[in-house]
Amino acid sequence: MRSYLLLPLTAAVAAGTLAGCTVGPNYAGPPKSASGTVAPGFVRADAEATTSAPPVAEWWKTLGDARLDALIVQALAGNNDVQASEARLRQARAALGEQRANQAPKANVSALYAHAHIPGASLGSSDGDGGGDGEGGSSDSDLNLYNLGFDASWEIDLFGGQRRTVEAARATAEGAEASLADVQVSLSAEVAQAYLNLRDRQQRIALGEQGIGLQQDVLALTRQRFGAGTATAAEVADAESRLAATRAQIAPLAAQRDAYLNALAVLTGQEPGAVDADLLAPGEIPLPPASVPIGDPAGLIAHRPDIRAAERTLAAETARIGQAEAARFPRLSFMGLIGIGGTKISDLGNLDDFVAIGAPQLSWSFLDFGRNKARVGQAEAKRDEAEARYRGTVLTALRDAEDSLARFREGRTTVAALARVRDKAALTARLAQDRYHAGTATKTVALGAQSDLNRAEQDLVTARATLTADYVAIQKALGLAWR
Repeated sequence: MRSYLLLPLTAAVAAGTLAGCTVGPNYAGPPKSASGTVAPGFVRADAEATTSAPPVAEWWKTLGDARLDALIVQALAGNNDVQASEARLRQARAALGEQRANQAPKANVSALYAHAHIPGASLGSSDGDGGGDGEGGSSDSDLNLYNLGFDASWEIDLFGGQRRTVEAARATAEGAEASLADVQVSLSAEVAQAYLNLRDRQQRIALGEQGIGLQQDVLALTRQRFGAGTATAAEVADAESRLAATRAQIAPLAAQRDAYLNALAVLTGQEPGAVDADLLAPGEIPLPPASVPIGDPAGLIAHRPDIRAAERTLAAETARIGQAEAARFPRLSFMGLIGIGGTKISDLGNLDDFVAIGAPQLSWSFLDFGRNKARVGQAEAKRDEAEARYRGTVLTALRDAEDSLARFREGRTTVAALARVRDKAALTARLAQDRYHAGTATKTVALGAQSDLNRAEQDLVTARATLTADYVAIQKALGLAWR
């Protein structure tokens, strides 16, 4: 026995030729700035502080500190935020693969066995007398059904809704990749900042302890002079006050040092205290190179991953407008089924008895009382929001770069001035010490000059740490040349 229920497929094939139509706006790239360019140049860049050489991807190596290099590499490999961003990237790529697969037909293979017991119905008898014992000759009947089948369904993308979905998923995946790079940019800068702050606090603690020793000598000498009648009680009280103030400055510095050690451990994906053994000993503050390579400032947008992520979000939201627009038009789907079987198991081997069904279906929700129109309006508003956020991200990036370059320029001036102050204080302290040994100056004068030198060195240490931190800020503002 062979049965067919075949509907003409000509209409489906003809409609499939319309699948090249794609509704909705095509993404034309990021919007231009008010000046007509994507990113204006940095008009206030200092020629002495910057150079047009291209930036270095692993910028931290320009500081020449092997321990900092190791910390950043370890952080990029083990930080939890980086791993979470990598997982989000894998999710976005998997979602893109799913949407691409949705463009292809869906196929299933099925096997069916059904047993039906139907009371009061005669479906045929094997003995010719109907087998019935009732008044109308009716009887209970049992029916077995065996079937093996293959079915497939496919929604033809008439107006490009699925293509727009794939386009949005692709932009989202690319945005996730840029977001991962942005996390890496922020992380490397954060590690460098914590390391600089650690070295700054360590050196200030060491200089503070030296200052305490000098203040103790001054206090002891002042008390001797007070006992000899050559100093007043006010001078003793002043020396005691200076010593107490110097000691009070050490405690918060030590707390900050421990906090930065813990921060570096967590940033590298370890428990607090894990890096203490390697970093507890004081180290020098790394200094930036004489000039900062920034390349073409107008290429900032190509370097900063947060701008790239914002631009990809804008592209995705633009594609979703077409996805919403396509829902307003008719949808054409096609379902096909081929199966073999019958009422006996042996029928499964009879290839002449099969069922074939082809069913194209056209549906159109034309009377939805404005629902689809509202969805399109929502998609357009989201696109406008993404465009505004993109413009804001660009402006913020330009401001960050301008500010960091200005701070770096002024920081260099400050370090140079404080270095001269330190040099003069060192000369004064050396001359006072020579005069003391020659008997032409008191020990109090020599100790005072040493204290002035100690304070000048502390100011210079802080200025150097700030200058290097400004250099790190420039690298972060420029996107650290990540690709």
